[in-house]
Amino acid sequence: MASIAEINDKIQRQQAVVWTVEELKAKVQDMGVTKAAKSVDVITTGTFEPMESSGAILNIGHTDPPIKIRQCWLDGVPAYSGFGAVDLYLGATQVADYSTPHGESSDGEEVRERGGGHVIADLIAGKAVHLRALGQVTDCYSRASFETTITKDSINQFYLFNPRNLYQNFIVGVNGGDRPLYTYLGPLQPHLGNAVYSNPGAISPLMNDPDLQLIGIGTRIFLGGGIGYVAWEGTQHFPLQKRLPNRTPVGPAATLALIGNAKQMNPRWVRGCYFKSYGPGLMLGVGVPLPVLNEEVVAHCAVQDQDLVAPVVDFSIPRRVRPTFGLVSYAQLKSGRITIDGKTVRTAPLASVYLSRLVAQELKQWIEAGTFTLTEPVAHLPNDRMFLAQDRLGSQISLD
Repeated sequence: MASIAEINDKIQRQQAVVWTVEELKAKVQDMGVTKAAKSVDVITTGTFEPMESSGAILNIGHTDPPIKIRQCWLDGVPAYSGFGAVDLYLGATQVADYSTPHGESSDGEEVRERGGGHVIADLIAGKAVHLRALGQVTDCYSRASFETTITKDSINQFYLFNPRNLYQNFIVGVNGGDRPLYTYLGPLQPHLGNAVYSNPGAISPLMNDPDLQLIGIGTRIFLGGGIGYVAWEGTQHFPLQKRLPNRTPVGPAATLALIGNAKQMNPRWVRGCYFKSYGPGLMLGVGVPLPVLNEEVVAHCAVQDQDLVAPVVDFSIPRRVRPTFGLVSYAQLKSGRITIDGKTVRTAPLASVYLSRLVAQELKQWIEAGTFTLTEPVAHLPNDRMFLAQDRLGSQISLD
């Protein structure tokens, strides 16, 4: 029907028809797939959810005399420094080092709820961050330590490079045990006291391109309120997950590695977060445009919450493979109640459906204004990745 080049020409002339994925679903209900496909050029999707496998690359610039950083803390949070002399990587889930002065609050209490995600969010918001570095003294780098404050404007590069974002589906967490559990899904109450799900369902980007026919390496996206790109397959990318006839997966499947200039991002869409008794993380807004190249694109995007399922997993069993209570639909999850073994269990999302909608709407506005064009992927993401686990017993070292 159309090519990306043709769609971009319409975008640049501000003549492209852009619908959010929710608008598309409503239009299909009203006019059908064929007519909808002839009426729209781009469909925008979005999500705002915790994405803990995220982090930032920073280059702070050389000091005088120069330093080869080998240990570094940003507001008391350790940053990895095993790159070049002044290159750093700050992980979103890295916790503050409480042994350092800047890992404590002004009244001396440890800031246990603060981590890398909060520091990243502060930098994006334009705030000053304390930096303390220890160096390896060499003939090239004579300085042994350095201390200063930095902002996003006082350093060279500052960009997010996230190894695993945008899970294509995920699990629903419950707790069949007799004590509260504090997990990456948040607190799970005992005796099936609650159920928590993280994927926003039918509005989620990868649910609407289930076989990744449109999204690939080089796809331009909305990332944290700025422009980003799909850099690679994400870690734990598992496209071989079992799928329904509509091609959507029944559990965790594809993932994406994303990259984008953090200096251009908006603090509205990048926020540090903390999960009680589990650790810090990062809430991130991501939007993905889907070009309408044919009717099949619209047919996939017409999927509804009742057509998508996720497995209910019992976290009270401390194993990699936990027992499940079967599958539930996202329509059931979003109703606020599901039934497990005859018991009504209240549900809550980790993702913000409201903010996910706003991400898709903001990306729509960018495209309609002609300021955001689409890109052709330079390569497809692999569709044959197995999920490997370390199930072998670790070898023992003989002391004989």
